[in-house]
Amino acid sequence: MASSGAISAARVADLERQLAVAEAARTSAEAARAEAESRLATSEEARARLERMIAQLRRDKFGATSEKSDPDQQHLPFEDVEVAEGRLAEASDAAAKATGNEKTAARTSRRNKGHLPPHLERVERVIEPDSTLCPCGCGEMVKVGEDRSERLDVIPARFRVLVTVRPKYVCRSCDGASHVQAPAPEWLVPRGLPTEALVAHTMVSKFGDYLPFYRQADIYRRQGIDLDRSMLANWSGRAAQLLDPIIDHMITSLKRSGHLQMDETTVPVLAPGTGTVRKDYLWAILRDQRGWGGTDPPVVVFHHSRSRSGKVARDLLKGFAGGTLMVDGHTGYDSLADPKQTARPWDIAYCWTHWRRRFVKFGQDTPSPICEEMVARIAQLYAVEKEVRGKAPDARQAARQTLSKPIVDALRPWLEARLQELPSASDLARHIRYGLKRWDGLTRFLSDGRLEMDTNGVENAIRPIPLTRKNALFAGSDDGAETWARIASLIGTCRLNGVHPDAYIAATLRKILDQHMTRDIEDLMPWTFSE
Repeated sequence: MASSGAISAARVADLERQLAVAEAARTSAEAARAEAESRLATSEEARARLERMIAQLRRDKFGATSEKSDPDQQHLPFEDVEVAEGRLAEASDAAAKATGNEKTAARTSRRNKGHLPPHLERVERVIEPDSTLCPCGCGEMVKVGEDRSERLDVIPARFRVLVTVRPKYVCRSCDGASHVQAPAPEWLVPRGLPTEALVAHTMVSKFGDYLPFYRQADIYRRQGIDLDRSMLANWSGRAAQLLDPIIDHMITSLKRSGHLQMDETTVPVLAPGTGTVRKDYLWAILRDQRGWGGTDPPVVVFHHSRSRSGKVARDLLKGFAGGTLMVDGHTGYDSLADPKQTARPWDIAYCWTHWRRRFVKFGQDTPSPICEEMVARIAQLYAVEKEVRGKAPDARQAARQTLSKPIVDALRPWLEARLQELPSASDLARHIRYGLKRWDGLTRFLSDGRLEMDTNGVENAIRPIPLTRKNALFAGSDDGAETWARIASLIGTCRLNGVHPDAYIAATLRKILDQHMTRDIEDLMPWTFSE
């Protein structure tokens, strides 16, 4: 009986050991499975991230860069259809005229909406009947009215030659000892071909309309005028040198401003002696008070730099009065708010459009209710901004406190709750943390009616730079990039003030050549110009 009990005890111990081994094996298997699932989740997240990156690269290269739908782009597929429709309409009209079945009933007008601008030159062509004699023999008919119609015409760009004649006068009574002649005017290019208007047109064509000098030379050649691109570049350089004091004064005007926007974009520059192209940067500083009815005129100034570092931003803003600077999330701007690195620290306000763009791009590749909700909530804020644009700062601030602040206050806890539901390494979690980390700067617009919600103003001012960069390929040197920046500053400021840059540059060059005094330089600013 004792032996049977001992055997039973041994058997129980053996079973317990087997159970422990099995339990350990199960635990190990579960741990291995959990590790494998974790690696699989990480792999899937990495794969999804790579797929989003590839899709984004494709959109950046081949698709629209704006997340806002352009209505004109929606019409592109129908343009060829409309051309074909026009051909059919013309054929139908011709057939109706040939058969005498032309309809006299008025058709719905498809002409340009509104009327042609009144400033356009009107050239009248009166079409009289072959005879105004009454067919009954009563004599000459009396005019009782007329039908008038306006059509838009164009005269292709044409050149002309300005001939300067300076007559010489002598006194015959004193054997020519006394004589008089008007002094020769100062020209931009001594004994050169161009007028100020031609040089202004050349500069604006390249730096405002994205037309490189070699393409302009081809256009001139079609008119029988052989102008080398290097000649066009030389003329523009001479003009830029004369316009430098104006751009310096624009910078001085900016330095007195307390609410600015800042951004940067890449610009390719040919590295001397290497045959390679270096990636440099053009930094833009914008003042635009039109959103809140400020009195200072809008100004944008570009600066060339080899770096995108915070030191460049600090150097560019030396001597500025300080205040609030609206920027994107680039960490190079962080030092501007640090008293240890900046003599006059700035209050940094961050751009909501940049944050919104992250969710838009993520949602394009991975449908996400979080992204849809986030974009919808930001749209509510922009609806408020649309209503207060152009109003006084106090009214803007009051409306934001009443309408926008509750939306913003509810947004943060909602995002923090969503963050707990997402894997910490996911891209969507990273996009949420981007904004939460910059929350104070993002919400600064609520308490200051002079601030915008975004840096769209400076981004719009920068837009011509990438287009010029795409067509011109690169700047030939550091000096060329600096000239590019300064001319772009002048053209951009003209556009912000609703001034025709061709007319402004031509008139201003003429004033400078006529010895306009430096102390009256304010009279030469784009915002004081009138045609």
